[in-house]
Amino acid sequence: MPTRRAAAAPRPQPTLLMLGSGELGKEFVICAKRLGCRVVAVDRYEDAPAMQVADAREVIDMLDGAAVRRVVRKHRPDYVVPEIEAIRTTALLAIEKAGTTVIPSATAAHLTMNRDAIRSLAAEELGLPTARYAYAGSAAELEAAIMGTRGRKGIGLPCVIKPVMSSSGKGQSVARTRADIAKSWAYALAGMRGDTRTVIVEEFIDFDYEITLLTVKQRRSAGGGTVFVQPLGHRQERGDYQESWMPCPMKPALVRQAQRMAKRITDRIAGPEGAGLFGVEFFVRGSKVIFSELSPRPHDTGMVTMVSQDLSEFELHLRAVLGLPIPRITYRGPSASAVILADFDSDRAPAYTGIADAMRTPGVEVRIFGKPSARPYRRMGVALATGRTVAEARRTARAAAACVKVVKPAGRR
Repeated sequence: MPTRRAAAAPRPQPTLLMLGSGELGKEFVICAKRLGCRVVAVDRYEDAPAMQVADAREVIDMLDGAAVRRVVRKHRPDYVVPEIEAIRTTALLAIEKAGTTVIPSATAAHLTMNRDAIRSLAAEELGLPTARYAYAGSAAELEAAIMGTRGRKGIGLPCVIKPVMSSSGKGQSVARTRADIAKSWAYALAGMRGDTRTVIVEEFIDFDYEITLLTVKQRRSAGGGTVFVQPLGHRQERGDYQESWMPCPMKPALVRQAQRMAKRITDRIAGPEGAGLFGVEFFVRGSKVIFSELSPRPHDTGMVTMVSQDLSEFELHLRAVLGLPIPRITYRGPSASAVILADFDSDRAPAYTGIADAMRTPGVEVRIFGKPSARPYRRMGVALATGRTVAEARRTARAAAACVKVVKPAGRR
């Protein structure tokens, strides 16, 4: 008869410390609480969305390495889970070295904090196809990178200019004429996060469509390996996602091409012990897949997975973090998401109208993020929808989002 192994002593559910507490972090915390985890939500402002559902909260400047280390010492988490790029990643490297697990790894957070590091790794070390690019640390360097200098060809016009550290499209613009270059430099500086005054300038790619490939790295204790979610399509404006949908019509050969590239780069930055979900973005043009960007965490375009399948990107991320099994994902059919935006400035939490109208349509769900302030184009919620076809799901999601109005509160700005 087989020998029965002694049962392991029960252990308390782990403590997770979130660095960044926006809407994606909020959904992740909800998933973690369902499994009994204790969660500490950290951000640079009070009452951030994830703080509203967490066990404890801390307000710190996450670019202050000493403050990051201090909050980790205070709460002694089992896992530190970054949700944004603007973190002093040298502190994460020290925290990991001292024995606390950083998700998916401190190296991954360090490399992806700045677009220059991840782009150089993808193009120069791994040889992945990317747009032609250059870096600039001043308006003069930016103009030289675009227009070229004697003996050196420039990126050319039109081109895309982004801060090396930002999120949700902040600071991103397209320069179409020489006169736009100085404006793009100023816009990038205004939208950057952190203290790195550097931009990346990329050739403008006239792509057929762009996708996000959600890529999950599993712990060795859970069987290891890489799990892919079906590619999802998305549309951006001002460098920020406006809608996403699944499935994204894509030839199987191109899907395999994207999966190989995603696996190579996530293997490299996660390392042998790293675990978690990555949002890997690609342009698709003809028969070519071109690497764009990578986030080592749930992706905003992946909010569609809250309605498209049984395991959302947040549940997949949590399972990878905790070393839990990930069985086959069950997809529910054509699905879409569309964002709900503010169009005003306010330092107070806004009100919302039209939620009931949006939800009268079968298959529609609405998520209001609970952000405590507003600004033009700030993402305040999302409408989710299913349909018989992707086109129908997209139309339904957009119509539902249009029903919901973000209303400026009376009183102060």
